[in-house]
Amino acid sequence: MFLIPTLLVALTVYAGNDVMGEIQFEGISHIEKTSGVWVDGQYVGYLKELKGSKKVLLLPGDHDIIVRQDGYQDFTKKVLVQPGQKQVVLVRMTNAPTGPIPNVTATVKIEVNPSRAAVFMDGLFVGHVGEFKGPGRGMLIAPGTHQIRIALPGYQTFETDINPLANQKVQIKTDLVKNGAPLAEPLVAAETSESASASVAGGGSQEVQDHPKK
Repeated sequence: MFLIPTLLVALTVYAGNDVMGEIQFEGISHIEKTSGVWVDGQYVGYLKELKGSKKVLLLPGDHDIIVRQDGYQDFTKKVLVQPGQKQVVLVRMTNAPTGPIPNVTATVKIEVNPSRAAVFMDGLFVGHVGEFKGPGRGMLIAPGTHQIRIALPGYQTFETDINPLANQKVQIKTDLVKNGAPLAEPLVAAETSESASASVAGGGSQEVQDHPKK
């Protein structure tokens, strides 16, 4: 599957192609291994999954690599790909200045398939779905209005706005739709925790229907 004219995230048929060059990514810590990788402006996946059937094969020439992680400075590197050769890119993330942590937070849980899709909040990359999916996982955010965008090459981008209250839990559930497939109805549900129930009229939960972006 070609993501852009010069980029291929490995298909078996190209494994022995001497024209393509391979980029192998190495990260030291969990931070690097869960960081998102962009090649020539196209998101290709998170670092530790880009091997085997998902290895990155590129046409010869110059390519721009960007690795992003919430709370860290972007790692950037320009690589010159040679035919039939493998290059190893060692990624080291550096802490970025951050603002003050809010005194009260809300929690966003994301149940989206495929779980390798990139998650953006208010236009900034914050991780991949798998980091916010399952028991004990979630993203802490400041209460108020936020835009959530979930994207993966080959699928329609999903976007929704949320407006959680303090101590509220919001769950986003959907299956990303492959390009050309009919749309499904995703679910965005916000439920109050015990500590927040007094501040939300009626307590309980609320559900909002949103649609993937065409």
